[in-house]
Amino acid sequence: MDLNGLAMDVDGDNLGTCLASFVDDGTVESHRYFLARRTILEMLKDRGFAIPNSEIDTTLQEFREKYGQTPDVERLRVSAMHRNDLTNKVLVIFCGPNAVKVNVIRSILTQIMNKESLSRLILVIQNQMTNPAMKAVELFSFKVEIFQITDLLVNITKHVLKPRHELLTDTEKEKLLKKYNLEEKQLPRMSQKDAIARYYGLEKGQVVKVTYSSEIIETHVTYRCVCLIS
Repeated sequence: MDLNGLAMDVDGDNLGTCLASFVDDGTVESHRYFLARRTILEMLKDRGFAIPNSEIDTTLQEFREKYGQTPDVERLRVSAMHRNDLTNKVLVIFCGPNAVKVNVIRSILTQIMNKESLSRLILVIQNQMTNPAMKAVELFSFKVEIFQITDLLVNITKHVLKPRHELLTDTEKEKLLKKYNLEEKQLPRMSQKDAIARYYGLEKGQVVKVTYSSEIIETHVTYRCVCLIS
């Protein structure tokens, strides 16, 4: 019997090639970093940053060949410029598995203050961030976003049940308010802590167009204004 292309299970039984293709013989750590980094790249591209499709389309195997089974978080950093504003630069730093303490934040601050001219910093953490570290973040002169790596394993905007979100420009926002004779505070609200708002990096006062569509109901459009409610 030809056993080429077959795998063996723990009981010694043969598994067909279809089942064997689902077996991941790599580390969980590398898989988590692969998924989180891919979501970060997709997120930055959706925000308007120049991210090559080749980076996003990297396979798990290619990721492991480049970064190894135990990736060095320093090598996972992502730096990108906005497509329409070259002064808008973002840096993404992956922190290790330990708790993020104040000395880690101070080290990052020292590094980027000396080498980077940034508009925004994104920290991907795997553990808790201490209170002194949170206070140290406030010393940064630009926006700092903090994501848990577990929140990045799946791109929430790709879920079939999620409506489509489109950010309005300031001009489009004014036209909307004028068209319906509304004030900003009269629009339905979206918390800045909402998962979608965090994904797109939305700020207080920005308005998003939300389009719901399915096979059951007709397309429905509403607008939400980002606010600071929890």
